[in-house]
Amino acid sequence: MATTKKRATASASRKKMIVDEGAKGGFTIIEVVLVLAIAGLIFLMVFLAYPALRRSQQDSQRQRDVGNLMAQVQKYQQNNNGRLPVDGSTPAQEDGDEIKLDEGWPCNNSSTTSNSAVCFIRNYMNGATSEYNEWIDPSGWSYGLDISSLASGGTKQLGNSDFNAHMVYLIKHARCDGEQAVYSSNSRDFAIMYKLEGAGTYCE
Repeated sequence: MATTKKRATASASRKKMIVDEGAKGGFTIIEVVLVLAIAGLIFLMVFLAYPALRRSQQDSQRQRDVGNLMAQVQKYQQNNNGRLPVDGSTPAQEDGDEIKLDEGWPCNNSSTTSNSAVCFIRNYMNGATSEYNEWIDPSGWSYGLDISSLASGGTKQLGNSDFNAHMVYLIKHARCDGEQAVYSSNSRDFAIMYKLEGAGTYCE
């Protein structure tokens, strides 16, 4: 009788061990679903955040490019007795993928409104003679350059459509006031403006 009882107890213990080992060896359906849900949520957060992060990084590069333009304009002033380049503009980007720098145009103090911006890009921004604009926006488009002057009491603000042209605005007789340029009576003062991809206007 005692032997039979011991055998029954041993058999029950073995069954319990098998059940316990089975429970420890895998995941329940709820656990699997929970892990997949968390992984999906993380992927969604990264997927949504990446475009904003990319825009932010590219806008940071654009701000550095504007800073480089600022340094080159100051260099131009040093080379030209404090004067700023003649008013003028390169073609807008929607007119073509590349801005051709016509080697036949004279680029000197006699530059006119038809070629002053092109000459400035070629002589100060490219760093080497080239028939194409090598001053490139992070998106791959060439920057355009618009040189203009503010009239007394005038201001300049950029709209959302200005980003699509990748146009950088060099405004003479101006200084920055937040995201706009305002008139300055000092002929040596200038502001540089660029419409950022993320939001707002960068003015330096």
